[in-house]
Amino acid sequence: MEDYGGSDDEYYYSDDRESLDGLDNEESDFHWVPSKGPSTKIITKESLLAAQREDLRRVMEMLSLREHHARTLLIHYRWDVERLFAAFVEKGKSYLFTEAGVTVVEQLDVDSPLTSSSTVTCDICIEDVSGNKATRMDCGHCFCNDCWTEHFIVKINGGQSRRIRCMAHKCNAICDEAVVRNLVSKKHPDLAEKFDRFLLESYIEDNKMVKWCPSIPHCGNAIRIEEDECCEVECSCGLQFCFSCFSEAHSPCSCLMWELWSKKCQDESETVNWITVHTKPCPKCHKPVEKNGGCNLVSCICGQSFCWLCGGSTGRDHTWSRISGHSCGRYKEDQEKKTERAKRDLYRYMHYHNRYKAHTDSFKLESKLKETILEKVSISEERESRLRDFSWVNNGLYRLFRSRRVLSYSYPFAFYMFGEELFKDEMTTEEREIKQNLFEDQQQQLESNVEKLSKFLEEPFEQYTDEKVMEIRMQVINLSTITDNLCKKMYECIESDLLGALQLGTHNIAPYKSKGIEKASELSSCWSNKVNTADKCLPSDGNTSGGASQHDKPSGSRSSADSGCSSWKRARRDGGGFLDLNLPAEIMDRN
Repeated sequence: MEDYGGSDDEYYYSDDRESLDGLDNEESDFHWVPSKGPSTKIITKESLLAAQREDLRRVMEMLSLREHHARTLLIHYRWDVERLFAAFVEKGKSYLFTEAGVTVVEQLDVDSPLTSSSTVTCDICIEDVSGNKATRMDCGHCFCNDCWTEHFIVKINGGQSRRIRCMAHKCNAICDEAVVRNLVSKKHPDLAEKFDRFLLESYIEDNKMVKWCPSIPHCGNAIRIEEDECCEVECSCGLQFCFSCFSEAHSPCSCLMWELWSKKCQDESETVNWITVHTKPCPKCHKPVEKNGGCNLVSCICGQSFCWLCGGSTGRDHTWSRISGHSCGRYKEDQEKKTERAKRDLYRYMHYHNRYKAHTDSFKLESKLKETILEKVSISEERESRLRDFSWVNNGLYRLFRSRRVLSYSYPFAFYMFGEELFKDEMTTEEREIKQNLFEDQQQQLESNVEKLSKFLEEPFEQYTDEKVMEIRMQVINLSTITDNLCKKMYECIESDLLGALQLGTHNIAPYKSKGIEKASELSSCWSNKVNTADKCLPSDGNTSGGASQHDKPSGSRSSADSGCSSWKRARRDGGGFLDLNLPAEIMDRN
């Protein structure tokens, strides 16, 4: 189903003001519980650096590390701070560092610092160079700057800039990002910018709790969730999507079910009606066969001949009066079952597809009711009437959209839940029949009440008397509550009795929310002074590399002196230009 709640001027699925608060009234027992703040955040180009720095600050403070060491740990643990801390508590600091390729300076022998008067033999190019033209990494390995630079260039061009390892044989230490940036920028400033961008965007690319919005054209936003990865979110651009699979919001279908259903609809829905009318299934291979002549003996491309009248398999020889080895008057159960199987599968698909499409079409048509409803409300408010509050109309319309959406996606779910494609060995025939009857009863109740709600909302209540409007009002309020409860029960049935009872727990669905898909709030790019200046209080190690800058500043950021709460738009290049972070790296590279 397309996204009909995504534009800025549509109110259903929007914010707390357009919830069901209007259902709190004397005539209804429905009480809306005030919601907490949104648990999903939008990371824009302005807030990307702030979001990354917050996680870096936590690790830096907890483990007393420099920024590039903290970044190496976070990239290794896919920016999962809690998982990183859990590994630290369970296995210790030493294991944590070794696993991620972090080598702290305090563990090194730095009795022989590199100076311009000293000479170093590079083990890569086998040449003697002065100390100021060589660089020693935290792991202790030292090579000439030219070899380091070429190594970094190859890794950055190969897309490995987030974890560039030391050149030494069997050394897993990650190179200092400040050294990489300093050496590469001298020969290739554009690659240094690319390196900075990759480090910055690793917060999105490597973070399982943060993903780019899949909007086309790309809106430049990323979404960060706080809780379950299996959820549906709405970006500020209006797109609603499944956080797990990036497709349109599709609960109560699981991601796998929706993927199979989308492919099946794309492949079959356009031709299914024509196939049903003009073809019959081959009794051998079950492929649809079209009759192109007057004779009732037809042949499939697999070589099987069969009777067009009854679909039974036959021989190839025939006369005016009979077909060899065949008589339509003779009933053979095995052949009849094979013949009917393809037709049964096709009719089953058509049953679920037609109902899915019917509710999808209804959703589209009802989405156009907004202007009509607003006109009715406007006319009613201008009348001399004792009724002034018409919030129940908007609330009912919102509930209609939400329930219709759930009802529409319940049919693809039922197609796979009670079919043989995914769960053939998970349930016996008796269990499948019982569970199917239970689900279809709930589906039927929801469908009945959704249609009633739609009928009452389409009433021309602006022409009715106050008493008649009050009756419609009560019906809409009651039906809104009923459909909400029925949706909740359907989800409980799916999660507990259907999917929850499966042995293979590979099918998860986004939880049902009465207020609809949560609209993510923008993550502020203005953090407290503690966040902006946290690195000032951290212990700093001496610079052990001859090619590195003295201070280990955050990549792609400004100094702490000019990183206040003003809006940060772009990261400045060393050459004076700007680096636009509005698009993912692969899109920017093409530009």
